[in-house]
Amino acid sequence: MKNQYRLPDMRNLGVILRILILVNLLLALAAFSSSTSTSDFFLQLMRISALAQPTLLLGLLMLYSAESALQKRSFVAHLMTSFTIVMVSSCAVHQLFAASGIFSDLPSLGRVLLSSASIFTICVYYFQLLHRAHSPAVMEARLQALQARIRPHFLFNSINAVLSLIRSQPKQAENALQDMADLFRVLMADNRELVPLAQEIGLSRQYLALEKLRLNERLNVHWQVDNMPPDALIPPLILQPLIENAVYHGVEPLAEGGTISIQIYTQANEIHLILKNPNHAQTQLHQGNKMALNNIKERLALHFDLEASLTSTQNQAEYIVHIRLPHQRNRRSV
Repeated sequence: MKNQYRLPDMRNLGVILRILILVNLLLALAAFSSSTSTSDFFLQLMRISALAQPTLLLGLLMLYSAESALQKRSFVAHLMTSFTIVMVSSCAVHQLFAASGIFSDLPSLGRVLLSSASIFTICVYYFQLLHRAHSPAVMEARLQALQARIRPHFLFNSINAVLSLIRSQPKQAENALQDMADLFRVLMADNRELVPLAQEIGLSRQYLALEKLRLNERLNVHWQVDNMPPDALIPPLILQPLIENAVYHGVEPLAEGGTISIQIYTQANEIHLILKNPNHAQTQLHQGNKMALNNIKERLALHFDLEASLTSTQNQAEYIVHIRLPHQRNRRSV
C-alpha cells in the first residue's frame, strides 16, 4: 500500500518536540534503572544527559538540515541515511568529549553507538505506530463522513438549478453540469494526496458558480488572492467545505443575501486562509454541527502536526475562519 511506511518530517516542530520528549523519557528510564535512591537518580540523569543532550541536539540539527534531500529518497534510503547521520553525530560528540578530557569515566564509543542505535530504533518504531494510527483508512473514513454531509442538499439544489436552465440557457446548463462533474470527481477521488492551492481555489470557484445559479444576486464573493502562492501544496477539500458552510449558514438564510470574503496570503513562510461570512443570529435558519471544521482540523493535524491550525471566531456581523499552515512546495504527501 502506498505510503505504508514513512519517516517523520524533521522540519516539523511537533515532530522535534515529540523526539525531545521521547528521548528524555528514555534517558530518565535508563537513569532510574541504574540508581539506588532519589539523589542517585538525579545524579545518574545528569551524568547521562551531559553526553546525550549534545548528541541529541547535534543529530536533530543535522537531520533538519538534510531533510529536504531526505524526503526525495525512498523509505529505505531515507532510513539508512538518517541512521548514518545519528551515528556520525554520536561519534563526533564522543570524540570531542574524549579529546577535551571533561569526563574521567566517559563510556566507550561502542556503548555510545549502541545506545544511540537503540534510541533511534525506538523513535522510528514510535513514529511508525503513530502513522498507522493515522492510517489512510482512518483518513478515508473521516473524509467520507464529510462527503456524506456535502452530497445530499448540494446535489439536489444543483440539479434543480440546472433543470431550470436547460430550456432557457442550455449553454449555461451545460457548463453547470461540467462544474458538477468536476466537483464530484474530486469528492470521490483518493484525497490523501496534497494538491496545489490553485487547484483547490479552482474547485471552490466551480462550487460557487453552481451556488450562484440558485442564489443569483443574493450571493456575492470577494476574493483577495493576489498574494497567494499557487504552487503551495495543501490538503484537498480544505477551502470548499468552508465556503459551503458560509453559503449554507451565512448567506442563504438572509433574504437580501450577503458577501463571502476569501483572503489568502503568505507571511513568514506560512499560508493564511481567512474566510468571512455574514453572521446574523436572528436570521440563522440552519444549525451547523461543526463536522466540516472538525474534519479539516483533524486533516491539518495529520498532514502538518502542530505547524497548522484552524480557529473560528464570530461577532454580531461576521463569522470568521482562519487557517494557518506551512508553505510547502514539494512535500511528500502523508
